[in-house]
Amino acid sequence: MKPAPFAYHDPRTLAEALSLLGSLDDARLLAGGQSLMPMLNMRLVQPRNVIDLNRVEELSYIRLDGEFLEIGAMARQRDIEFSDVVRETFPLMYEAVRHIGHRQTRNRGTIGGSLCQLDPSAELVTVAAAVDATVIVASQLRRRKLPFAEFPAGLMTPAIEANEMLVAVRFPVWKPGHGYGFEEYARRHGDYALASAAALLESDHRRITRARITVGGIAPQPQTLPARLEGRSPSEALFDEAAEACGDLEAMDDVNFTGEYKRHIAKAMVKRALHKAYGRLSKH
Repeated sequence: MKPAPFAYHDPRTLAEALSLLGSLDDARLLAGGQSLMPMLNMRLVQPRNVIDLNRVEELSYIRLDGEFLEIGAMARQRDIEFSDVVRETFPLMYEAVRHIGHRQTRNRGTIGGSLCQLDPSAELVTVAAAVDATVIVASQLRRRKLPFAEFPAGLMTPAIEANEMLVAVRFPVWKPGHGYGFEEYARRHGDYALASAAALLESDHRRITRARITVGGIAPQPQTLPARLEGRSPSEALFDEAAEACGDLEAMDDVNFTGEYKRHIAKAMVKRALHKAYGRLSKH
């Protein structure tokens, strides 16, 4: 399989990339290429121009900025996996990124590419939703910030203009000692997840003071569970109650599984993620 003909552009700076994006008709951005290259080869997309971001070094960074972890759009998933900053400040992401494909996939895949593809099963999409990340997008004329909840415009469609590109993502850092857990179910390791769950907990050693549970993989976008855990003592019954809330979530049927079956799997993932998070609270 070969792609349809296109003009290839190889910018070295962000300013050059934005200039190309603003001036070229029908352009697609090439980041890690894990999604775009198969789509090009199968001619599912046939852009006139492809702008390769792989030499724009200013987009490849991971840094702590106060209470936020900021990651440039071209940071590789493999770099995130081996980042001490990520492991120490955002262990949920460290755990989730190791579920992404295989080592070869993570060597090339980027956080920006993953978030812009917005695959319902993508681990980084679920993590970004779990902590209410802020997406920074830019064009030649402006730079703006979007809460991640406003970033998806539809199934696998980001809410950015044709002349804009994602340049960075900012993740709020939970306080040291919080509990975290990421679980997903796939038929084989490295396959797309049928359902995933991310759980975050903070506690005063008796009751849960802060909680966030997000389910991915079963609907067009990740969904935050409406379960209210704050002010309640952790228990098996409480975690069962939280998992049962998956029964009210949106879930898509596909050629292999019904939405109802996906909800069933999501319940198990939520319960496992909560147990992990509780076991990792600093009091333990």
